[in-house]
Amino acid sequence: MNVINNIFEQFGVDWPHFISQVILFLIVYIVLNKLAFGPVLKLLAERRKRIEEAQLNAERIKKQLAEAELRYQEILRKANDDAQALLEAARAATETQTQKQLQKAVQEAESIVERAREDIAHERSKMMDEVRHEMTSLVVHTAAKVVGRVLTEEDQKRLVGETLQEVTIAKPV
Repeated sequence: MNVINNIFEQFGVDWPHFISQVILFLIVYIVLNKLAFGPVLKLLAERRKRIEEAQLNAERIKKQLAEAELRYQEILRKANDDAQALLEAARAATETQTQKQLQKAVQEAESIVERAREDIAHERSKMMDEVRHEMTSLVVHTAAKVVGRVLTEEDQKRLVGETLQEVTIAKPV
């Protein structure tokens, strides 16, 4: 211990001052630790904790954003697929409806043409009957003038029958 005392004496250490300075240093340290360092360290620890939480939240938000983007892309893809399917269904339905309308129009046109043909045939038949009637009347009337006498009912029937037979044979098809 003598050696240590010699070293302290060579450096000019005065034990009463040294001990008082150590005690003063400890008091200042304790006071600063309680009043200054403690709250500052506590504030720094809280700030560090908040920064770490913010970083974790930022990472979690990035992850959620990436997941939301994936869901958005999936929903958008599905919506596009659904829209395409609806368009295809609408096109098919339109095509089917168009074909049905076209077939209906064709059938109606055929029906109209058929009715027109029937009407024409009926009118032709009616006209032919009128022509035959007029012709027979004309033949009977002409024959009566040529013969110079009034034809009997039996003569008229015979002449009408012969005329009709001639007209029927000469009838165009």
